[in-house]
Amino acid sequence: MLRSLRKPNSSEAAFVTLTDAQLIDAYISEGNTDYFGLLFERYTHLVFGVCMKYLKNTCDAEDAVMGIFEKLMTDLKKHEVRDFKNWLYRVAKNHCLMILRKRKVKDKAEGELMQEKQQEFMEIVFEGHLPSEEKDVESILISLHDALNTLREEQKRCLELMYFENKTYQEISLLTGYSLKQVKSYIQNGKRNLINMMVPK
Repeated sequence: MLRSLRKPNSSEAAFVTLTDAQLIDAYISEGNTDYFGLLFERYTHLVFGVCMKYLKNTCDAEDAVMGIFEKLMTDLKKHEVRDFKNWLYRVAKNHCLMILRKRKVKDKAEGELMQEKQQEFMEIVFEGHLPSEEKDVESILISLHDALNTLREEQKRCLELMYFENKTYQEISLLTGYSLKQVKSYIQNGKRNLINMMVPK
């Protein structure tokens, strides 16, 4: 859950009556993060609402809120801010859009890598000889999934993790509990069994 940077004590109660502009001026002139902490408390829910609107995930939104306010601690000293609430809304929105752009690029890269892995897998099974027609490739993928389901569970699991979930040998070992030697053996034997089933003799 989101938490404030600080909680004002009784001697600091007067701070609460300060306007946003006064808190910012005091923070910049004195370098006292207590003033910034009050701004954080004042607008945490607003920023969280903006982050939820764009990121659609509580955990991601909470991380974004903390990232935004950490950035603000520096940015407030660089920019003259007259309407803090509106400026903060724009900063929060832009921060979320940047996260979404990075996520989109990452998803695209992972998707392309996944396609390459599946293509590599098919080429291994068919020894580099793949049909040129897209519909034939789709048909082969269906048959390949059917053939996977006939393998021993450990072989199937290791092959799926490597070629359809883009995991490394080390990651597969951690996820399954198999040793690295076992993982490599299951993948090698699984590919051999698939070749025997899929490639005409």
